[in-house]
Amino acid sequence: MNKSTANRCHAGSVTTTEERTTVYTDGACAGNPGPGGWAWVVPDGAWSSGAEDPSTNQRMELQAVLHAVTHLYGPIHIVSDSTYVVNCFRDRWWQGWERRGWKNSQKKDVANQDLWKPLVAAYKEGDITFEWVKGHSGDTWNDVADQLAVDAGTGGGAHGRVQPAASRVGD
Repeated sequence: MNKSTANRCHAGSVTTTEERTTVYTDGACAGNPGPGGWAWVVPDGAWSSGAEDPSTNQRMELQAVLHAVTHLYGPIHIVSDSTYVVNCFRDRWWQGWERRGWKNSQKKDVANQDLWKPLVAAYKEGDITFEWVKGHSGDTWNDVADQLAVDAGTGGGAHGRVQPAASRVGD
C-alpha cells in the first residue's frame, strides 16, 4: 500500500534572478524501496516537502521537481543532483518516450510515468530550465534541500517549520 503524507509549503518570499526563480530540489529514500522524502527550496524563500512510503529515490527526486513546478509561478530554474531528472530534459529523453508511446529505448514501459507525464506537460507549457549539481559536494542550497528531504522521509519535522539557515545544515 502506498501511503503519501500531506505536504506543506512555507510561503516565504520568492527570490528571483533575471525574473527566473531558482529552486533547489532533492529526494531521499531510506532503502530502495523504502520510506522516502522530497523537498524543494528557493534560496532565502519558499520551500515545501513531503513523504511517500514505500517509495524509491528516483520517485522522490521526481516528486520534488513536480511539486516545485506546480507550486511556483513564472520562469523556473531547477537545480538538482539527479542525473535521472536533469538528463531527461537536457538530452530530451521525454521526446523519445512520447514518440514510442511511453516506452524506453529497450521497448519497456518508462518507469514512474505517473510523475513523468505531468512533469513533461508542465515543462512543455512553462519556462523551465535544469542544471545539475553534484550532491553532497558542499553546495549550500542543495544541502538544505537534501536535509529537508531526509527530514521529511524520516518524519523529522521538516513540515511547516521555518526554513533552516544554510549555515545550520548538518547540525
